Amino acid sequence: QVRVVESGGGFVQPGGSLRLSCAASGNIFSINIISWYRQSPGKDREWVAHITSSDTTNYADFVKGRFTISRDNDDHVVYLEMNGLQPEDTAVYYCNWVTRRPSHDIGSTFWGQGTQVTVSS
Repeated sequence: QVRVVESGGGFVQPGGSLRLSCAASGNIFSINIISWYRQSPGKDREWVAHITSSDTTNYADFVKGRFTISRDNDDHVVYLEMNGLQPEDTAVYYCNWVTRRPSHDIGSTFWGQGTQVTVSS
């Protein structure tokens, strides 16, 4: 079992920045894919970005150039640096942690409880 905890959300004005953290603990294997998702009221949860154990990153088009995902492997922490925030970025941001052994094709998926980001003037 893996416990995933997000933090760093808050209220920011348009154009501002926040850094979200996702900390995982428990039975974490050597191959991991960690993703950030977000969900606004009345909308489906959408994928924002991910990072792999080999530091491969990928971003949704709507955050490219503004958000940066990174990780601190020693502490099993993943960050989402968000710059140039706009009201449409307002959402609950969730961390998704998928972990597996090299010998396994399928990993186990764990979600955090989410952290609220509100962008408003």
